[in-house]
Amino acid sequence: MQQLLTRLGLGRRDLRAWAMYDWANSAFQTTIIAAIFPIYFQKVAAADLPGPVATARFAWGTTISIIIVAVVAPLLGAVADYAAVKKRFLGIFLAIGAIATAAMYFIGRGDWQLALALFVVGNIGVAGSIVFYESMLPHLVGQDELDRVSSAGYAMGYIGGGVLLAINVLMMSKPGLFGLASREVAVRASFASVAVWWVVFSIPLFRDVPEPRRQLERDETPSGNALATAARRLVETFQELRRYRQAFFLLLAFLLYNDGIQTIIRMATTYGTEIGIDDNAMIGALLVTQFIGVPFAFLFGMFAGKVGAKAAVFVGLAVYALITVLGYFMHSAREFFALAILVGMVQGGTQALSRSLFASMIPRHKSSEFFAFFGVFERYAGILGPAIFAWVVERSGTSRNAILSVIVFFVLGAALLTVVNVDEGRRAARDAERALT
Repeated sequence: MQQLLTRLGLGRRDLRAWAMYDWANSAFQTTIIAAIFPIYFQKVAAADLPGPVATARFAWGTTISIIIVAVVAPLLGAVADYAAVKKRFLGIFLAIGAIATAAMYFIGRGDWQLALALFVVGNIGVAGSIVFYESMLPHLVGQDELDRVSSAGYAMGYIGGGVLLAINVLMMSKPGLFGLASREVAVRASFASVAVWWVVFSIPLFRDVPEPRRQLERDETPSGNALATAARRLVETFQELRRYRQAFFLLLAFLLYNDGIQTIIRMATTYGTEIGIDDNAMIGALLVTQFIGVPFAFLFGMFAGKVGAKAAVFVGLAVYALITVLGYFMHSAREFFALAILVGMVQGGTQALSRSLFASMIPRHKSSEFFAFFGVFERYAGILGPAIFAWVVERSGTSRNAILSVIVFFVLGAALLTVVNVDEGRRAARDAERALT
């Protein structure tokens, strides 16, 4: 068993505890972002709005939350690196997100403003916490283990998010079994269950993952002003981007192709609702995505060990481009299921390998700062895609044209990824680390 866990990237207690945070926060990704909340928003909270208008409002809500995280994350990341408070900041964002998510229980018919406000705050919480979670990765393992451990985290996220989503579906189909008065109460209770799940399964990380040790640069002192030092570090990092240009090119490529990924994740159920696919069929398809994603996330990590992370990402992007074309022609629940399977095959692996590839190209003493930039680019990917999606829907009156437009992000992202020199990027990171000694 220990040998299998090691092969999967979960051989140590601290690695399993770290991966459990993917399990914990993925409940928000599935129930709130992807599956139940978007449908509830369309059919209950925004029931008085025309369908395309509700879709656009939801997309703009996503955009607002991501802009806020993108603005504050880099500075907080630099503070976390200097003061060694990654876990503390993670806990603060977790608390913000969990409280907002629990409050979603009180959203009723016509409360679309309240629904959007809580969604924005909850999204800020989960996105902000992930910045500090991901920044711990290069401190836990060496370069040769990054792909497997990152992929294991995504696989655990698929399991955790899928298990709670399955429980939530059972709550909605048999509310009496859980002592709930009706299906609508069960839906609202499912939102509260996300908050509980998120908090409870975060405990292993806080208990078993050590705070990465403080590493000061040559001109820094332990007693310095954390905010001023963080601001100076940010300025220096921008000035030194030439040294880390390969990591920067990877970020730009990731910004583009992850825009496509995030748009598909966030807008799939609203698109399905608009073209008339049954709610149960959509939620069932998303469950399929979750559980298909588990073995394929692990397999992508192993595949990267054979062909390299960059080549494996190219495979994932090719499949995503195919998904956007097929999505344009989609009309039935059967086709929605087929696309859900394809998404499950590549989603976790593509994102996990992007994360591990970036982690291998950054200096560890600036991991929170760099992963804040990664988070900015990751979250800005959540801005442009949904915004363009909303813009196309508002002008064409249908989401069908909008889903096809997503292919542009995969094509441009793949084109930019071709210029990334991974070996050069890794050398630059190691040279920066050696300069501290």
